[in-house]
Amino acid sequence: MERLTPTLLSWASILEGKTRAQAEQTARLPFIFPHVALMPDAHLGMGATVGSVIPTLGAIIPAAVGVDIGCGMIAVRTQFTTEDVAGRKLASLREAIEDVVPVSAGVYNARVFRSFTQARIDSLSARDGVETADQLSPNWKLQLGTLGSGNHFIEVSLDATDRIWLFLHSGSRGVGNKIASKHIKIAREMMRRWWIDLPDKDLAYLVEGTEEFWAYIRDLRWAQTFALLNREEMMDRVTQRVSEWMGSDVVPDETIDCHHNYTSSEKHFGQEVWVSRKGAIEARAGQLGLIPGSMGTRSYVVEGLGNRMSLRSSPHGAGRAYSRTAARKAFSVADLRTAMAGIEYRDTDASVDEIPQAYKPIDVVMNDAKDLVTVRHELRQILNVKGD
Repeated sequence: MERLTPTLLSWASILEGKTRAQAEQTARLPFIFPHVALMPDAHLGMGATVGSVIPTLGAIIPAAVGVDIGCGMIAVRTQFTTEDVAGRKLASLREAIEDVVPVSAGVYNARVFRSFTQARIDSLSARDGVETADQLSPNWKLQLGTLGSGNHFIEVSLDATDRIWLFLHSGSRGVGNKIASKHIKIAREMMRRWWIDLPDKDLAYLVEGTEEFWAYIRDLRWAQTFALLNREEMMDRVTQRVSEWMGSDVVPDETIDCHHNYTSSEKHFGQEVWVSRKGAIEARAGQLGLIPGSMGTRSYVVEGLGNRMSLRSSPHGAGRAYSRTAARKAFSVADLRTAMAGIEYRDTDASVDEIPQAYKPIDVVMNDAKDLVTVRHELRQILNVKGD
């Protein structure tokens, strides 16, 4: 850990100059307490740095949560082992998963076709904040159980004992994006109305006690719940297809689910603060979490160490080293095929910007995080599903 400024601590051994400058800018805001914690996977984001933990007194920055509210991961350890898939064509399992979980940007369910899906929709319909969802994204019910694109994924992996894990990463989809965008716009308008000049318009904030602040908290909590249930819904569908493919029901031995784009009220250094984790997971002592590597690399099931200075947090992944545009210029489909050797995936040019070389080395990130988490399981992919 390195103290970069009085209010900025960093665990990142790889830290690009613009990323550091952006984090320092956020850390100078007058309502930061006690400090911003920069995770090992930190990289440039909108307004606030991805891979940062931002504690605030009496205010929240909507862009410091981001537009994919509640994005996170869920993993299930099954009773199956590598022997159960030996000699079988994993392409058929990938296609079966893609058939039941809509993937890619803007792709949703055609209809609600499962009773469990309807039960989750009913739960969301009964929560405060649904009115905003209905207004901004009337088809949100058809988005539940969909993956999206970019770095979102569904994976089948093996641990050190060759046990099979099901692992996926997604968030609040289009409805969460629209909710976030609405409140980011409101925060910018509040800054204009109050004549508050900021170094970046995306650091616009909402002040606790105002109607706008509590409206954001209400809608944020709804979107975080949607993201959680979205992952559960997809995992249900994946386990169903794996059960059918295996010819035997999946028996979950261990299940872990965690957000990495969210805000919660927590107590740190004697103060009740709003903690926004933008690309970071909570890592209380003994708390289980998930840190995926990039496409084609290893992922980790971890246990938090409760590091006080990190605000009990840890990284959420590898962290980008190249922008998507830069990655497409630097790497080819052939490079991706080499990186994905031995892993079943959809062989198209759509995922070139997700190639492992576009990210920080996960080994470096995990070494940087050694005083934040301990590794419980190291997972290696055998199957990867991504959207375009």
